[in-house]
Amino acid sequence: MIQLDCFYSLSSPWAYFAGPQLQDIVRRHGVRLVLKPYDFQAVVPQTGGIPLKTRPEPRRTYHALELARWRDYLGMPLNLEPAHYPKGQASDPNWNKYPGWMVIAAQLQGLDAFPLSHALLRALWAEERNTADAAVRIAVAHEAGYDGAALHALEQAPGTLAQYQAFSDEAVRLGVFGAPTFVLEGERFWGQDRLHFVDRALDRLRGQRG
Repeated sequence: MIQLDCFYSLSSPWAYFAGPQLQDIVRRHGVRLVLKPYDFQAVVPQTGGIPLKTRPEPRRTYHALELARWRDYLGMPLNLEPAHYPKGQASDPNWNKYPGWMVIAAQLQGLDAFPLSHALLRALWAEERNTADAAVRIAVAHEAGYDGAALHALEQAPGTLAQYQAFSDEAVRLGVFGAPTFVLEGERFWGQDRLHFVDRALDRLRGQRG
């Protein structure tokens, strides 16, 4: 089975926007999707990306403009300044790692973690819910059909944290500098607006493999 990797952060609005199209691509091509939350704050400075909060004001305002454009184009609800997305230095440096750890915990249990991932992103960006709060994550997971309490208990298990570090190391090795970045057969596709190229690449691969 062809594997498609998705490197991203559980605080990325672009990963949220990618959800429906990514789900459709996975379904149509029958690929194995591996979600790879990684330490965005640690990786991106090493690979040439520029975190939003450190960008000059013109780039920050353009980022908001693009979010609004894509929100309207895709017809997906999104708050341009969500209540629980830190505007400055976050009081808890792990605020966006917790939901990523929950997604990894679900995957390590052999579960399809995509619905959980999308629900957590939607909670942050469209529902004004604080996904850094354990009670919120547990509730979101439960609403999406998972045992939220069980997954929360595994968020900081050694295996979960080791996998998170492995994904982060792999992101550095592959030159991942943004989120989401899709990797197919070693080829990178950065951004939810590149999913049509992922779709085309999968068509080619399937044709080559008969």
